Amino acid sequence: MTATYLDAIVRHHRDRAANDSRSLADLAQAVDQIPQPRGFIAAIRNTSVKHLAVISEIKRRSPSKGDLNPNLDPASLARTYENAGASCISVLTDGPHFGGSIADLQSARAAVSVPVLRKDFTVAEVDVFDARLMGADCLLLIAAALSRDEIEHLNGLAISIGLDVLVEIHDENELETALSIGAEMIGVNQRDLVTFNVDTERAVRVAESMPDGIVKVAESGIRDRADAEVLLGAGFDAILVGETLVKSADPGAELQSLLVPRS
Repeated sequence: MTATYLDAIVRHHRDRAANDSRSLADLAQAVDQIPQPRGFIAAIRNTSVKHLAVISEIKRRSPSKGDLNPNLDPASLARTYENAGASCISVLTDGPHFGGSIADLQSARAAVSVPVLRKDFTVAEVDVFDARLMGADCLLLIAAALSRDEIEHLNGLAISIGLDVLVEIHDENELETALSIGAEMIGVNQRDLVTFNVDTERAVRVAESMPDGIVKVAESGIRDRADAEVLLGAGFDAILVGETLVKSADPGAELQSLLVPRS
């Protein structure tokens, strides 16, 4: 099988988690002492929002494209996103590959009232507890990086401590896995894991197999209002947009252009 960008990144995170000696019982006890998360799924399902929900991302760099906006101010950008109409915010916390940090998430979340996704590579129970302890309201599980049993276990653990979960898939086979473990929110990533190129038709194609009742999120390669209109028409509840916004000279205006009215 061809090696992917994901392989090396996941290997790094698995090694890190394997060397983490903290007590899960202590982490669980710490979780009991902090406030409840904001509802990420509830924000997307909010019927008072009359446009396609946008999850706006704070992302400094990517493995395939290098620096995107390395000197961004997470708090300022988060406020810009919220003021422009973002339903939720996503923050990259992976340092070695994306230039992110826990501090980025905490700074962004403290600046806004909307829910925040920890965008990272969740591979172990410690990652789930860490997401909750750093203040995230939702975490990401990447189907291509985990076994079915891992997805089911980590999804259940996250829900049990109050987190929402975005299960990310790339094709119909991974969709079946996500549905089989009872995922409530599923994201279709249009980026190919081998080449890191974007297939802008992937989300529309996979959406045809996604049942009603699932919160549907389209990720990657969303460039403009025309793309947003196509994805809304395909049945998506939300789009997750990073590069287009962080590279924009006016991210607030760029975001507002993506707020396609629901019919």
